[in-house]
Amino acid sequence: MQLGRATMVSKAKRELLPSSHLLLPSSMKNFASCFSEHAVKVSEPSCSGSSSSGNSLVVDTSCSVLSAVTCLYRTRLIATRKELLIRVAWCKGHADPVLSVGIEDNPPLDGWEPTAMNCQLLRKKKGSRAYATGDCAVRLHWDISSAKFGSGPEPIDGFYVVVVVNSELALSLGDMSEECTRRFEEALPVAESSMISRKEKVIGQGLHSTRARFRDDGGDHEITIRCKEDGWDAKESELSVTVDKKRVVHVRRLRWNFRGNQTLFIDGSPVDMMWDVHGWRFGNAPGWAVFMFRKRSALESRLWLEEETVDREKGGASGFSLLIQQAFKST
Repeated sequence: MQLGRATMVSKAKRELLPSSHLLLPSSMKNFASCFSEHAVKVSEPSCSGSSSSGNSLVVDTSCSVLSAVTCLYRTRLIATRKELLIRVAWCKGHADPVLSVGIEDNPPLDGWEPTAMNCQLLRKKKGSRAYATGDCAVRLHWDISSAKFGSGPEPIDGFYVVVVVNSELALSLGDMSEECTRRFEEALPVAESSMISRKEKVIGQGLHSTRARFRDDGGDHEITIRCKEDGWDAKESELSVTVDKKRVVHVRRLRWNFRGNQTLFIDGSPVDMMWDVHGWRFGNAPGWAVFMFRKRSALESRLWLEEETVDREKGGASGFSLLIQQAFKST
């Protein structure tokens, strides 16, 4: 799996909307004060492997199926230094995967959710579309007609999604994106862009594996989440999380320990991992469990929810975040 989050603003001096508000369910925002922190070191910076930039994610769907993926990107335009939020969502349709793209050039600081973004639903497998939103002139180009998919709705290769904003290349996704941009009448300046958050909605067994990158200059890390339940009061019910095959979280008796957190050190940086399996343990079937991984920003010294106000006041950008919502079936 991969991780990364932050927020965008349209004015240079405007405070950044903390990325923790972008994808995190309200149920996980209410219990941070109950947590104690324990650090687990997973890897050193020298062990990070690949130095390629960006936050890409590869999912192993042998034990679970992705039903929807939502990624948020922060883009800074070169000419105006305006910052944008770009939302790219993939979900399973009745016949084919469905793609939607949205752009927000002026997100409010309080109460904003990515679902409030005016998104363009791209029903055709290939095409282009021009429209205006706020002060932005937007052109979308996409082609998933020859894309290869795993068991989830997000293509693996053979596709492109290109977003042009105010005559700048704001976002370029897919292995065929260069082929698309070469057909433009003139070369466009390339804006700064990075993934700041990713949300996965998963349906399947109590085992989900993915790969994530927690920093642009770091490598991919394998993350596996396993939930096991043997009856309502079973002592054997447990949650296990591993990073690069090293167990970093092991919780027994989930009836009493259905929420918690753990601080991990990955590539030399603190990453807060939080879990909430209350919906899975006590809700109606199938029941959703929620897992959050978030890299702390340079300004944060404690559990990230406690530092949002400080981070905003100092103008800092939050770290990358990964949210997994899974309808677990016990194994």
